[in-house]
Amino acid sequence: MIALSLAEIAEVVGGQTYDIPDPSVKVTGPVVRDSREVVPGSLFVAFVGERADGHDYARAVVEAGAAAVLGSRPVGVPAIVVDDVQRALGALARHVVERLGATLVALTGSAGKTSTKDLIAQVLRTKAPTVFTPGSLNNEIGLPLTALSATAETRYLVLEMGARGIGHIRYLAELTPPRIGLVLNVGSAHIGEFGGREQIAQAKGELVESLPSAEEGGVAVLNADDPYVLAMAARTTARVLLFGESDEADVRAENVTLTAAGQPSFRLHTPSGCSDVTMRLYGEHHVSNALAAAAVAHELDMSAKEIATALSEAGSLSRWRMEVTERPDGVTIVNDAYNANPESMKAALRALAAMGRGRRTWAVLGRMAELGDEALAEHDAVGRLAVRLNVGKLVAVGGREASWLQLGAYNEGSWGEESVHVSDAQAAVDLLRSELRPGDVVLVKASRSVGLESVAQALLENGAEGEVAAR
Repeated sequence: MIALSLAEIAEVVGGQTYDIPDPSVKVTGPVVRDSREVVPGSLFVAFVGERADGHDYARAVVEAGAAAVLGSRPVGVPAIVVDDVQRALGALARHVVERLGATLVALTGSAGKTSTKDLIAQVLRTKAPTVFTPGSLNNEIGLPLTALSATAETRYLVLEMGARGIGHIRYLAELTPPRIGLVLNVGSAHIGEFGGREQIAQAKGELVESLPSAEEGGVAVLNADDPYVLAMAARTTARVLLFGESDEADVRAENVTLTAAGQPSFRLHTPSGCSDVTMRLYGEHHVSNALAAAAVAHELDMSAKEIATALSEAGSLSRWRMEVTERPDGVTIVNDAYNANPESMKAALRALAAMGRGRRTWAVLGRMAELGDEALAEHDAVGRLAVRLNVGKLVAVGGREASWLQLGAYNEGSWGEESVHVSDAQAAVDLLRSELRPGDVVLVKASRSVGLESVAQALLENGAEGEVAAR
């Protein structure tokens, strides 16, 4: 964070100071909510959670070097006390962002946010110092903490914005007003919570509504291939830049192919020129993510060649998102278990099919959460797609929704041993350990709450044990 005195921070957040002998002392370290992350000069933000109360760690964090605590009650050590810690954190982020000389880029969408954010950050940091959302910390706490990690040297601040209802993105955009706003897609993720795609589109479109006008430098980067997103052009006064494979797109891909390993290759077209890209990521769905990142980079004056080079060198920065590992025995594990929705599940299956050409493939899948009335149809459709893509074996893991995956496969024609329903992750591990052969490719994917990353981890550990035994 840019250095601010405790007196300045108290004024910005409307707080009262307690047990602060010298209000001119400055916060020079990061703003953190985890006591384990405190370093000398930090500001520790004390939240009251269901399992822990941050105020209980106040003395320990000050002893570890924190300049003060931002909390909702006095704690006997230097503290700034406010009525609402979350809103105070947001006010501090807004103040710091306004003092930065950085360009703010915000993005949202139903699927692919984190992968695209990571691509944008990797492209932009080849040009100038860039700060970006770690992992998926995209809510009312994670976003301001990310913004507060920017320093005077930061030139680009890339922020992922998530929403679980109408008004959420509007609030986040007020905390960190972006100049460039990117909307990737409107899909089925959280559709049960929102109540329909129209409501999801309404929520995601709040980002483009928050942008400055075209005269003030605002730019809305929109997916030309998604009609819900394309319609958002009418909801903004910012200049609109389109990306996608549509002829309408300003930034588009041509001659899209997949390498033998399942990595996308294409010709990138931007208003400033063309260049070839071969990505290190897996799956054709990353082409759209790459085009979105290219559109943002183009707006920030990078050439087509610079963008293509950076995209070709970019890797995966966030865990459990198409994380590909080959065991010593030649079995490939694709851990995409961070989360799942119908669009990302189908994209992962297509990536598996491409990666597994000439090899035996396994799809270890669990429930997709928060689909509401569409849950049965969407799980059925994923099961059917696995059969159409000739996935060698579908292993549906868990309860009712998983049984719908297996039923979809059965109804599509998987009548033998091509699909199976198992009760839990351990049952899936036991099955795979007994049946995997060298050269097999295994995709593991489900909503985060299912925890199927444990299956991928167990299979990788089993492969390592097998190598030791072979020696």
